[in-house]
Amino acid sequence: MIREAIWMMLYSGHILLHKQVMWRKDLAAWRRYWTSYRAYRRLAPSDNLPRLRNLTPCLGDDTAETTIEPIYFYQDSWAFGKIVQQKPHRHVDVGSQHKFVALLSKVLPVTMVDIRPLSLPLDSLNFQEGSILDMPFDDDALMSVSSMCVVEHIGLGRYGDPLDAQGTEKAVAELKRIVAPGGDLYLSVPIDSQNRIYFNAHRAFSEPYFESLLYPFEIRERRYIHGTRFSADRGSGYCIGCYHVRKPAQSTRPSEGLRS
Repeated sequence: MIREAIWMMLYSGHILLHKQVMWRKDLAAWRRYWTSYRAYRRLAPSDNLPRLRNLTPCLGDDTAETTIEPIYFYQDSWAFGKIVQQKPHRHVDVGSQHKFVALLSKVLPVTMVDIRPLSLPLDSLNFQEGSILDMPFDDDALMSVSSMCVVEHIGLGRYGDPLDAQGTEKAVAELKRIVAPGGDLYLSVPIDSQNRIYFNAHRAFSEPYFESLLYPFEIRERRYIHGTRFSADRGSGYCIGCYHVRKPAQSTRPSEGLRS
C-alpha cells in the first residue's frame, strides 16, 4: 500500500498543476468575455441590450481553428467509409461510439449491441442490450461487424463490466466467432511497443500480439493514428491501430440471425 500511497500523492500533484494551468486559461477567457460584453453593449440599441439574467458565457470557443479530437474523428470516418463501400445487407456494431453508429444507421440497417442501453432512441437504429463476451448471435452469422475502441476496455471495470484479466482476448474471440466466412470485421485498439495496462482506462498491445489474436483472419487494411496524423505508416511509439480484417471464406454462407 505504500507504493499506492506515493503514487496517489504524485498523481494528485499532477492534477493540481493541471488545474492551475486551466485556472489561468479560464481567467483569460473571462477577461475576453467581459471585454466583448461591454463592446457589444456599446453597439446595441438602448432598447435591445442583453439582460444580465440572460447572460450565458461560453468560454474557450474563440480558438484560431476548430479543435477536433483526432482518434474518433479519424477512426470513425475511416470505418464508416469502409463499411459503406462494402455495402453489407446488414451491419452489427458492438460498443462503438454512439455518433458513429447513429450516422451509419442512416445509410444501412444497423444493430448496436452494448452492455448499457442508450439514453435516447433513434428510429433507424436497432439497439440490443448484450455483452461482447456472450454475443446473442449464432456462430458464423454476420457478414459485417465493427467494434471501434472497445476490446481494450473489456475486463477493467471502467464501464461497470466484470473484472477479467483476459477480457480483451475473450472479446476478440467472441467477435471472430460471430463473423461469417468471408465476412468483415472492423476494429481499433491502442498499439504500443509492448503490452501495457493503463488501469482502469484501457490496455495497449504490441502489434504482433494483437495480430496473433486476429488469426486466422486476413488483415485487409490497417491505418494508424499518431497524435493528429492518420496514415498507413506504423512508425514507432504509442498510436491507435485501425484494422479491417476478413474471416477466411468457406463453401457455405450461414444465414444472419440471432442465436436461439
